[in-house]
Amino acid sequence: MFSMIKDWREQRILDNSEFTRDDWCRAAKRIVILDRLDDEALASLFDLATLFLDDKSITGAQGFEITDQVRLSIALQACLPILNLGLEWYAGWSSVIIYPSSYKSDTKTVDEFGIVHEGSQHRSGEAWQRGPVILSWRDAEHSGERDGHNVVIHEFVHKLDMMNGRANGFPPLQEDMDSTRWTEIMTRDFEDFQQHHKSGLDRYGATNPAEFFAVLSEVFFETPQKLIDAYPDIYKIMVKFFRQTPL
Repeated sequence: MFSMIKDWREQRILDNSEFTRDDWCRAAKRIVILDRLDDEALASLFDLATLFLDDKSITGAQGFEITDQVRLSIALQACLPILNLGLEWYAGWSSVIIYPSSYKSDTKTVDEFGIVHEGSQHRSGEAWQRGPVILSWRDAEHSGERDGHNVVIHEFVHKLDMMNGRANGFPPLQEDMDSTRWTEIMTRDFEDFQQHHKSGLDRYGATNPAEFFAVLSEVFFETPQKLIDAYPDIYKIMVKFFRQTPL
């Protein structure tokens, strides 16, 4: 019964969408990494992005105007990681906030002596546990160009990571995945990445396991051959996790 109601509600949202297939196709053509999707996968992505826009609010900060182009672009890239997972993977939060460019964010850290240090830093995006995803449009606008950098995918993968608590590089895995194997591979390769530069992989991924997972997810969807060259085992487990083969 609940499944029937859910299906009926989703179909109603799709039928009443303000955007046509042509609108989605034009938006998708501006996102180069989507050219690997066939017509069936693109149609699924368009439907998922439509449901995403119904479920999440996208608002501008510092006077930034949210145009249809912004909404379509963010929705398509945000939904790419969950294309074969479903919108329920983004449950428990409701908003996306877009700044015109990088913005200042307050930081607070506690050192080994228990002393709290407060400051601020410029960011291009962040994801809050049970809170919004925040993005810089100047950075998000150029995501999806197959250069290995995608702030939208990066921050939304953090949301997947947070589904079972704070981001730590260990999201809820698929039922047919081995959690011990995931931990072994990610731990081993994260330690290697801290010591060695890898072509096409942003050094920001060496910060901590959560950033390692997010950075390598960007590469998985943008330049998958770079990930295979650097860490083939991570590519294989990401194929199982995301249920996609981007190469």
